[in-house]
Amino acid sequence: MKQKCLDSNAVKLIAIAAMTIDHIAWLIYPGYPKELLPLLLHAIGRITCPVMCYFVAEGYYYTHDVSKYTRRMFAFALVSHFAYVFASNNYVDWRSFIPCYYGVLDQTSVMWSLAWGLVMLRVVNSEKIRKESLKTLLIILICLVSFPADWSCIAALCILAIGTNRGNFKAQMLWMLFYVAIYAVVYFFAIDRVYGLLQMAVVLAIPVITLYNGRRGSSQRLNAVMKWAFYIYYPLHLFIIGLIKFLC
Repeated sequence: MKQKCLDSNAVKLIAIAAMTIDHIAWLIYPGYPKELLPLLLHAIGRITCPVMCYFVAEGYYYTHDVSKYTRRMFAFALVSHFAYVFASNNYVDWRSFIPCYYGVLDQTSVMWSLAWGLVMLRVVNSEKIRKESLKTLLIILICLVSFPADWSCIAALCILAIGTNRGNFKAQMLWMLFYVAIYAVVYFFAIDRVYGLLQMAVVLAIPVITLYNGRRGSSQRLNAVMKWAFYIYYPLHLFIIGLIKFLC
């Protein structure tokens, strides 16, 4: 059995590094190039989303105030929206910040889908909503609302799958792969075949998550920094990428 040697700080740093590599690749190699190097860089980037989904689901169970956690996620999604659109290859002008003005797909960051994934978990586990039919309807509505985001509603569904199968790692990962496979098929036929297949590189995240020991770091100061590091780093690095594109 592999030793679980990575705390949450280490796993988050791996996700941040993979995300940065992926976004720099989009900057240097715009479009859908088929050369080996950009494909490899984007494959590494597929590690990030499953890790983020996993930690949002874990955060739901560990947070002391789920309402506050939800508000923070949506505030983060709002700030990230502007940075994401600015850095996107789809950016045209200021009207690009208006969701669905120039299109339907890829209109905002994955943070929008992650925030709604947290809401999905709250809906499924809610004691106030007793009818399963109503819960199902709300899940469908959340899928529609999160559909225009990066990773569409798939990130939200992955959070739901991971959260509802907590304690069963095999089921968590199988459901995650199932939902990503749906995303890959849509990507394959609607956007680009090679990059559709590339989405399945999310399997690279499974060994990383497997090594997670379920603990935070030993340093309380570092834990406090890491709690907010991603919230700051994500929109900041996207803004810098967007600024480089704008100036060049």
